[in-house]
Amino acid sequence: MSERPAGHFITLEGGEGTGKSTLAKALARKLEAAGIQAVLTREPGGTPLAEAARHLLLHPPEGEAWSPLSEALLVNAARRDHLEKLIRPALARGDWVICDRFADSTRVYQSIDGGVALNTLLSIEREVLGDTIPSMTLVLDVSLDVARERRAVRAGALDAFERRPDAFHEAVQAAFLAIAKAEPGRCRLIDAGQTAEEVAEASWAHIRSLMDDQGKVLP
Repeated sequence: MSERPAGHFITLEGGEGTGKSTLAKALARKLEAAGIQAVLTREPGGTPLAEAARHLLLHPPEGEAWSPLSEALLVNAARRDHLEKLIRPALARGDWVICDRFADSTRVYQSIDGGVALNTLLSIEREVLGDTIPSMTLVLDVSLDVARERRAVRAGALDAFERRPDAFHEAVQAAFLAIAKAEPGRCRLIDAGQTAEEVAEASWAHIRSLMDDQGKVLP
């Protein structure tokens, strides 16, 4: 009996309002239609402990705020639990994992505006991730005006990051673009200003390339 092909780990990155959650669901549907088991998850989150950390990070008690280093430590603690209990077991089964945000978000959000030194964040990242590195990262990019409009129509209260000023979101966008440029082997830049269907198709074209070494033809 031949071994089941190894799973792939796909991460979606970008600022607030770029459409990551919508794309993650669309890609999971496409994979499942192709006969591939897909695990859809998010960061911070994905496990009970990590979801609890997510709530603390995005919705701290009234009048309280985390320092950038505290944010980085909290999200990395959640990430380690996520990796150990969900991501690595799924990949070992041969499933594909699609994760809405991962380590790149920590590099970006906790380093800008006088945050944690990038070398410090990368050192923590290496310890937490080990050899579990994304097969591919789709970096979604959209104009700040469009992203602001999308955030405005979301249901529910804005979280601690969504409420930050435009200058913060500009820095986030620039930092994600810098990562995409610096790591072209892993990252694919996606124009997220298109319709949801167009974004999904553009992303799917990149995802299909991961199957070349497994001899599986995707629709």
